[in-house]
Amino acid sequence: MMPLAVMKLGENHMDKVGVIGLGDMGSGLAKNLLRNGFNTIGFDISQERMRNFKSIGGEIAVSVKDIAQKANIVFVMVMTGDQAESVIFDDGLANQLIEGSSIILTATIKPSEAVRIGEKLKNFKLHLIDSPVSGGFAGAQSGTLTMMASGTDAALEKNKKVMQAVSKTIHHVGTKAGDGQTVKACLQSLIGSIFSAIFEASTLAAKAGISGDVLFKVFSTSGASSGVSNTALENIIDRKFEGTGSHIATMHKDLTIVLDLAQELGVPLHTASTAMQLFHAGKTKFPNGDNWIVTRVLEEIVGAELHR
Repeated sequence: MMPLAVMKLGENHMDKVGVIGLGDMGSGLAKNLLRNGFNTIGFDISQERMRNFKSIGGEIAVSVKDIAQKANIVFVMVMTGDQAESVIFDDGLANQLIEGSSIILTATIKPSEAVRIGEKLKNFKLHLIDSPVSGGFAGAQSGTLTMMASGTDAALEKNKKVMQAVSKTIHHVGTKAGDGQTVKACLQSLIGSIFSAIFEASTLAAKAGISGDVLFKVFSTSGASSGVSNTALENIIDRKFEGTGSHIATMHKDLTIVLDLAQELGVPLHTASTAMQLFHAGKTKFPNGDNWIVTRVLEEIVGAELHR
């Protein structure tokens, strides 16, 4: 595979950018950093992901510490808060980065976990931007993510170009660690609920004998149309339940974060709670599936499937 063509945003840029976590989302960050001319080094525990990154022109690191010793801006795109904290503190990222470097926390974790990371980083002379993202696999790979960035004005200005390289829209949602994660939790509460409504509506249509094509045409041209609902319904009627870049484990984790935050704040979330139970059923029944596979759980109950 040939190295990616380089555009102009990062040309002659002195920064070296690290990406820790080269999965569906992190590989997109790394690819778009390279496309925009940034000198990019990546690390992942998967050797296959590392080889894929190298094949498009990226530099691979031997460890987190290796990235910290070579980069001055580092994206952390891991799965959980425990992993983020381990990467930053146990594996040497914070200790090895030079003074004034930046950590951009793009992983989706609990707000309380981001707050704890922010508190511990106060002992280091580093910038932290708490910036989970939205847009999924497609947005990550195309560089069109929405970033919910929380950090100081100075930190956001310093990292503006590198963040623009991986996103289409950057929202400055706060100044403290945890603010970005809180906004993301609110967003995932909505998205998870929309998904669940689509799964149920699809099953209702299947049982009633309505074709998937008819349902998609009506839904996608109605007031209910959205990128979230259209993508979900299209995958359902085309029976694409795996390999779409939206693994069910991620939304299941995000809804867990949502409900933990709601419990902490004493906020009732009836719809998101129902969505959580549907995703829990889907993940238990089909652990290797993507979000849309929840529909198959409902279809099995009623004995009907929605096809295009």
